[in-house]
Amino acid sequence: MIIGCPKEIKNNENRVALTPGGALELVRRGHTVYMQHTAGLGSGYSDEDYVEAGAIILPTIEEVYAKSETIVKVKEPIQEEYDLVREGQFLFTYFHFASSRPLTEAMIKSKAICLAYETVESPNGSLPLLIPMSEVAGRMAIQQGANYLEKPKGGIGILLGGVPGVKPAKVVVLGGGVVGIQAAKVAAGMGAQVILMDINLERLRYLSDVLPANVRTVYSSEFNIRKELSTVDLIVGAVLIPGAKAPHLITRDMLSEMRDGSVVVDVAVDQGGCIETCKPTTHADPTYVVDGVLHYCVANMPGAVPYTSTLALTNATLPYLLKIADKGWEKACAEDPGLKKGLNVVRGEIVYQPVAEAFGL
Repeated sequence: MIIGCPKEIKNNENRVALTPGGALELVRRGHTVYMQHTAGLGSGYSDEDYVEAGAIILPTIEEVYAKSETIVKVKEPIQEEYDLVREGQFLFTYFHFASSRPLTEAMIKSKAICLAYETVESPNGSLPLLIPMSEVAGRMAIQQGANYLEKPKGGIGILLGGVPGVKPAKVVVLGGGVVGIQAAKVAAGMGAQVILMDINLERLRYLSDVLPANVRTVYSSEFNIRKELSTVDLIVGAVLIPGAKAPHLITRDMLSEMRDGSVVVDVAVDQGGCIETCKPTTHADPTYVVDGVLHYCVANMPGAVPYTSTLALTNATLPYLLKIADKGWEKACAEDPGLKKGLNVVRGEIVYQPVAEAFGL
């Protein structure tokens, strides 16, 4: 198989979908690997590293798309890439279709095969290709939230963990999944008062058992969320419905109950966001203010720590990519029901129900 790895062109996206080690494994199995010039530089890998692994360097993104049967990426194609995608070409990346109708329509029009990292499932129902980046994003949410709570950044001016004699910040985490538990662990470790909300009572019991004493679990409802808003300093949106648009747990009218200078970090923004006033931002321009509340809504948070993120992601994606390359996507998906669930758009048709429902298609 001919596999191409273009350089990511989304704003401040420094990750790369294939490491030199991954390229080496593919080449050893008889596959051809094309890397775009400097694709790995942001993650610490030079073109020479890939050449030593047996990959071929191509100068432009256009050539990578034109010569490759399979395209492996980190983030979804952006508008500049839409016309580069060919009919019958196989794309393996994060798509988050439900948050973008233009992307969905472009991939339908291309008649490519789009297999989304975020909807691949393990036998136990977990999302193995989403988990590594959720772990990174959950931890980063607290780092960024603590940073933007500082007065020079527009925040209320509170230290997350407080100091002896001064109470710590109050953090509310919406969602007890991978993002939520990582956010709660880091916030608790920094000494904050943490409230973790979810609608799954079994999950809440588990989290109550494993998390520190300064994390309190609360059943998630509009009533319970509203009760916390007047005293919360940082809210982390960590809600996930696989492949579907995130529900709005905090609406515009609820913001008025929050104090000026409080911060929201919506990790769910790449699925539409679970805070109604959130819209995707970039690392170059990460925040904006609505009703006095500072919003941090960067849609590719792990791109800021590419060394860690690239290794964490490719550790998870490479076994699937090897399977696809060795067997072809159709046989690989036929043999692995979990991989098959990653198929979202196939030759002009949506084949993943939540994406179809998001747009009434």
